[in-house]
Amino acid sequence: MKIVFVIFFCSFLQTCISNDTIMRRQSLRDGEVLLSEGERFAFGFFSLGVSNLRYVGIWYAQISEQTVVWVANRDRPINDTSGLIKFSSRGNLCIYASVNTTEPLWSTNVSDSISEPTLVARLSNTGNLVLLDTLTGRGYWESFDHPTDTFLPFMKLGFTRKDGLDRVLTSWRSPNDPGSGNRTLRMDRRGFPELILHKGTIQWWRTGPWIGLRWSGVPEMNRGYIFNNSFVNNQDEVSFTYGVTDASVITRLLVNERGTIQRFTWIARDNRWNEFWSVPKEECDYYAHCGVNGFCDPISSETFECTCLPGFEPKITRHWFLRDYTGGCSRKNQTSLCREKDGFVKLTHAKIPDTENASVDMNLTLKECKQRCLGNCSCVGYASAYHDGVGGERGCLTWHGDMLDTRTYLNSGQDFYIRVDKEELARWDSNGSSRKTRVVLVLISLSAAVMLLMVIVFCFVRKRRKLNSLRRSSTTFSMVSFDFEDSLKFEDDRELPLFDLHTIAAATDNFSSHNKLGAGGFGPVYKGVLQNGMEVAVKRLSKNSGQGMEEFKNEVKLISKLQHRNLVRILGCCVELEEKMLIYEYLPNKSLDCFIFDEEQRAALDWPVRKGIIRGIARGTMYLHQDSRLRIIHRDLKASNILLDNEMIPKISDFGMARIFGGNQIEGCTNRVVGTIWYQNQYVSGRNFLFSMTKKTGGTGGDNRDQNPDGAASEFSDLRAFLIENQTASQASIQQLGETLAGRLDALTTAITALVEKQNQHNAQVPLPAPH
Repeated sequence: MKIVFVIFFCSFLQTCISNDTIMRRQSLRDGEVLLSEGERFAFGFFSLGVSNLRYVGIWYAQISEQTVVWVANRDRPINDTSGLIKFSSRGNLCIYASVNTTEPLWSTNVSDSISEPTLVARLSNTGNLVLLDTLTGRGYWESFDHPTDTFLPFMKLGFTRKDGLDRVLTSWRSPNDPGSGNRTLRMDRRGFPELILHKGTIQWWRTGPWIGLRWSGVPEMNRGYIFNNSFVNNQDEVSFTYGVTDASVITRLLVNERGTIQRFTWIARDNRWNEFWSVPKEECDYYAHCGVNGFCDPISSETFECTCLPGFEPKITRHWFLRDYTGGCSRKNQTSLCREKDGFVKLTHAKIPDTENASVDMNLTLKECKQRCLGNCSCVGYASAYHDGVGGERGCLTWHGDMLDTRTYLNSGQDFYIRVDKEELARWDSNGSSRKTRVVLVLISLSAAVMLLMVIVFCFVRKRRKLNSLRRSSTTFSMVSFDFEDSLKFEDDRELPLFDLHTIAAATDNFSSHNKLGAGGFGPVYKGVLQNGMEVAVKRLSKNSGQGMEEFKNEVKLISKLQHRNLVRILGCCVELEEKMLIYEYLPNKSLDCFIFDEEQRAALDWPVRKGIIRGIARGTMYLHQDSRLRIIHRDLKASNILLDNEMIPKISDFGMARIFGGNQIEGCTNRVVGTIWYQNQYVSGRNFLFSMTKKTGGTGGDNRDQNPDGAASEFSDLRAFLIENQTASQASIQQLGETLAGRLDALTTAITALVEKQNQHNAQVPLPAPH
């Protein structure tokens, strides 16, 4: 349908009449619109879709989507925009094709002539167009008594004997043709009244009888929360109406051209109609889906949805196997029900059969209803008339003949009692007892399983807590007590940001191989770009990694508490599902080993750059050992763990193997070997020493330990020998070893400084060749 706004009507095509009333001597031309007092509804001429045909009707005025709720001339549209609405001389409101025509296309058709000069047509804020005398208040006609396809709040459906009106909903022919369709919803007053949806002359769906607070076949009906439902059944009237508890709620019920009843509510924030409820939706909703004396069970797991009622069997078994239930069921062996020891089988959660031929007595209790049915040989079943009544169950419904359109629900419905002979009663009692026994056994088994699971979980949690307690109390060289969730908080209440997995996956193009920067013992490292354009490095814990959750926790704890320009900066972490990732600042020059062991990259390491890298590593190490709040021993310092930014400033990374020393702690023991496999021997032997010395100008990277005449090589050899001598002294005093090692390092540093100064003097005289 096309979109139409009230402002559009008023400003461009039509003129809005300021009030809600057409006086007797006034008229309404095509292009003019009548608005209700609250401006919720509008009345006037309109078209649908691309059609030029003009109709007169009522629609929602403040809703952007054109929603017509009533059409006057639905079967006699006007071909152009020359239409006119005015009162006839007899007081009827009429629609004329033009100003000059005298025969109306449509009329309110009030039988008596109305001569009152104060007669008006007024559009109320409920969407009801009323003809009334403003002087006496007497009403002569209203559109609510002649609905089309829409059931609005405070409108009635049903029959009133006083005026003889039968209010029926009739669908449109199509979404763009409001002509009378062949789907109708009307009140069936025979037997115990109920609303029935027809498709032509065929019964399509029924509400079931009113059972006190709702229709038997509409378990979704809300009990007074949004809608106030009312059913009247007396000598003067059989009708149903509803209201809304909140006046701001905009709702309507529609019978569409497909034969579906839909309840809509308007969602203003989304600017759309929301389908609140609809029928029919499933096979069991359709009228008499299982034939006569059958019932439909949509959740049955043992058979098809259709089953014969107790005491009945399929008329043609072969058809039932082919899922053709139209033949229905017949009484087994044509047994008589008027014998001694007849009884009743209870069908629970049922929508009771069609009440067209049922008998009702509202003065009987359910027990009295049973006795009445037993005393009548033609009675085949009974149920309470008002199952959901305010005062409890009351009234008696009895069936005499074939039973149609019975079904069951999962958690709704009522009890329905089917009469059977003593043999059938014994069979159902046995089946019922067996089913009850099975249900009891299942419940007992489930209870036992739940209790066992609770005991297992309790024991596991208790054992886990005990082990954690023992670990904290027994170790002499361990991290500070650590809980991962708590570790994400700094001492000054700053929190380490947590990234969700979706964000990280999007930043790394789902961990694409072309974004992979490298890999280590922890796992692969990827380059990523966040939504704000910031470049990051994502360190992802591999499932097959030799490092695990302890190293991951350790790195998060340590690096988040350390702040230094020569330490890599962590931006956050991600712990989701089985993924554990650290998010760092991105350093474009990668790690130091990429320069040392690559012939082309090595050329970028001139002596000033090397000197800056040495000093940066030294500053970072001193910060860890001495100046930080925590005393950190890295334990895995190597070229691949030294990262370089775009200015070649070094930053120490990978704190997975690091350990914290107490402020006064000078020694400790480790319980396992950590570090890079085979790296220690190479490091001690000097083969991968970051800046090995050479007597050749600008020489780097080779094994030149015996080629330096300035003392650096000899000092390095002494340091190497000292480290080899003391590498097994794990129980030696860390303080004493540190002081001795510091002396050796000072000597080595002095020798390196002398060599650098000598080299600088040489560079002043001879151009420095590019390092190779």
